[in-house]
Amino acid sequence: MKTALITGANKSIGFEVARQLLNEGFYVYLGSRSLENGLEAVQSLKNEGLDNVQIIQIDVTNQESIDSARAEIIKHSEVLDVLINNAGINGGMPQSALTSSVDVFKSVYDTNVYGVIRVTQAFIDLLKKSSEPRIVNLSSSQGSLTLASDESNKFYHFKGAVYQSSKAALNMYSIVLAYELRETLVKVNMVDPGFTKTDFNNHRGTGTVEEAAKRVTKYALIDNNGPTGKFYSEEFYPDGVECPW
Repeated sequence: MKTALITGANKSIGFEVARQLLNEGFYVYLGSRSLENGLEAVQSLKNEGLDNVQIIQIDVTNQESIDSARAEIIKHSEVLDVLINNAGINGGMPQSALTSSVDVFKSVYDTNVYGVIRVTQAFIDLLKKSSEPRIVNLSSSQGSLTLASDESNKFYHFKGAVYQSSKAALNMYSIVLAYELRETLVKVNMVDPGFTKTDFNNHRGTGTVEEAAKRVTKYALIDNNGPTGKFYSEEFYPDGVECPW
């Protein structure tokens, strides 16, 4: 049975990705910063008859928490097939390049960028033991420099200096990560789940969590002939067409 770790999976898109992977026959480590919220999420899935799920308490901004999560997973398996770096924050709005404090930048980057780095580095040895290892980093079309500077883009006026730059930084990290892993079986891809109606945007989004999760799950399930180092935003570019950087 394949295994997957999903960070920030106690609600919204991460929770639905967990559900979809469970339905695909995975054993899911449901990552949650809050133990209580994670346990509630696990029980909710088990109430649906999806039993192959386990809470993993993990705070991606805390190395000790990540190390503890790794130790807990190793108790069950020394192989991890899929890592989905889903945990993220937006830092609150509005965000200005002129007035947003460096402290806000640091806080958002600590989760959206450094958190991904911490978790990836902690679990890469387990992933390399898999026959089909996959890393899916949740990005955003807002992290595309091309789209952000395109006045015809429907989200052109939705600017957030902190959040957007964190996702652009995540994209570059992911490119380099995929490059360094190019001679291994590990596939690394960035996926924009789309403007989804969740707590993340105060439910202003237009897409569903089911649709968003399908976009993420798709790249967790690719075979060894699948892409790596690519950036996908099906909201803008359907049918596997790459999103511009």
